[in-house]
Amino acid sequence: MVYYLVLCKSLTYAQRTARAIEQAGIRALIIRTPRRISREGCSYCAKISDRRIHEALSILRQYHIPYKHIYALLENGELREVPLA
Repeated sequence: MVYYLVLCKSLTYAQRTARAIEQAGIRALIIRTPRRISREGCSYCAKISDRRIHEALSILRQYHIPYKHIYALLENGELREVPLA
């Protein structure tokens, strides 16, 4: 299964992101950003299923919750940056 990582600028923003998404019934897991894509050292992201990513991003826009980057976490473990939606 493919997941998306929504990178946030801090743990607080990752928590806000996950909380807003989960209130809409979408599961979001807060994790440390993998080192290979962490551009600023320690950062956090919300991990979201590929089936619900568009809905999740719509919720973040609705509540004006910023995020920095979005990566697709492929089944083989590869990470690919996707355009900000």
